Amino acid sequence: MSEGLNTRRGIPPGILLLRSLRGRDWSLTTYRYAVLLLTFIAYACYHASRKPTSIVKSVLDPQPVRLGQPINPWPLSEFFIKEKFVVANVSKVYPKGWAPFNKKDGTVKLGEIDVAFLACYSMGMYVAGHLGDTLDLRLFLTTGMIGSGIFIGLFGLGYFWNIHAFWFYLLMQMVAGLFQATGWPSVVAVIGNWFGKRKRGLIMGIWNAHTSIGNITGSLLAASVLEYGWGWSFILPGALIFLGGIMICLFLAAYPEDVGIPCPYGLDSHTKVETMPKDEEAQIRKGDGERTQRAGSMSRGSAVGLLEACFIPGVIPFALCLFFSKLVAYTFLYWLPFYLSQTAIGGEYVSVKSAGNLSTLFDVGGIVGGILAGYISDRLNARAITAASFMYAAIPSMLLYRFYGSNSKSMNFILMMIAGLFVNGPYALITTAVSADLGTHSSLKGDSRALATVTAIIDGTGSVGAALGPLFTGFISKKGWNAVFMMLILGAFIAGLLLSRLVMAEIREKTGKNLGQQVVEGTATQPLLRDRR
Repeated sequence: MSEGLNTRRGIPPGILLLRSLRGRDWSLTTYRYAVLLLTFIAYACYHASRKPTSIVKSVLDPQPVRLGQPINPWPLSEFFIKEKFVVANVSKVYPKGWAPFNKKDGTVKLGEIDVAFLACYSMGMYVAGHLGDTLDLRLFLTTGMIGSGIFIGLFGLGYFWNIHAFWFYLLMQMVAGLFQATGWPSVVAVIGNWFGKRKRGLIMGIWNAHTSIGNITGSLLAASVLEYGWGWSFILPGALIFLGGIMICLFLAAYPEDVGIPCPYGLDSHTKVETMPKDEEAQIRKGDGERTQRAGSMSRGSAVGLLEACFIPGVIPFALCLFFSKLVAYTFLYWLPFYLSQTAIGGEYVSVKSAGNLSTLFDVGGIVGGILAGYISDRLNARAITAASFMYAAIPSMLLYRFYGSNSKSMNFILMMIAGLFVNGPYALITTAVSADLGTHSSLKGDSRALATVTAIIDGTGSVGAALGPLFTGFISKKGWNAVFMMLILGAFIAGLLLSRLVMAEIREKTGKNLGQQVVEGTATQPLLRDRR
């Protein structure tokens, strides 16, 4: 199978064009930066395309945002000002919401739309992970992005085609969810192919900012055109991910050997590329065809099955932890704009557009949280301790946001970013560095790769929680937002608790090392003490 893949695959056409224009090839470092940038943009497009449903909820819901409230300018900038023309236009376009979401069960239907997308996303993830370890990642990722763009755009066209059948919107979200499942296993596998474990937490923490950048971009895009018709809020992000898929097809080198670098398992996991002399790097590039083919076969090998990957130590605990972590994170992702538009902040209600813009601050905190969690886990060499600590810290941060976030606008901004930091920190760490670590675990003995498969198991299980969180919120919110926040707090607590065994193992390992070091140092000083006597 590997030889067949090598025959079908080749250098991406965009790279061939750049080589011919430059007259020479890129350096190894340049390729790695290009891979980071391209995968960053790709997954930012994925997340941007998931935001429209959260932005338009308040427009489609049978109990729209309180448009009749007095309007006072916000003190910070025009970005969050409740402008009169926005309120007037939105109320003119959607005087009674949009059928079939403008009835008594409208909130539940919106929750069902979310869960349909996420259920198909999570189920598709398990299949996509296995396919990602056997197919060409570049073409696989391209197909997923273009397919996602088409069906997200079709959802928005329901507005222009005046479609009011619930099954249409449900079906579009389900198919879009299946295409979206191709994204995460693919991009993590590509990063794992190019980067080893050295500083992986920090690198992937910075790289994982694409999640928040994508959420922010999607929110701003969807909110900016909402007054012209909610269909545009889907068509623009759909077009964005469609164009992103074409870019990936043209320029992404998913495997080092595709561009003549036969270095298996992410280059520096066996060879420290950072300290590699240039002449040695050139020799690696030059290697004969047999060596390149052998390295390519070893790097992909035979795909690891789902059951086999489940038995890799740490996969199940982190997968279950991510179940509850994503339940919390995706509830914020899908319902925070709606919560903001329905909750008085400093005695005022914000418009739909302002709520969408304001919700991006949660993702700003998430960027910091992902980087911080990655850096701390690298410094401590303790992924489980870092993830569990962040999950426990998320509990008081969510309590503070619920009870004090409505006091004033500035308080809401600060507490929302703090909550985003602790909620998204462990979510980012587990889906990036932890997945990549386990996908190249020593138990695989170098015989095969499991990056996409392990990533799919962990993130697929997490996506089940991501589907249930928004669904439960649709029902629980009828009893009040305090009940929703209690669900989120319970989820964060269970997520931290599920890592207890791994946390204890890391603590024992570290205390054992420290004790061993003290014993060695004590033995070394004993002769000196005897000499002094």
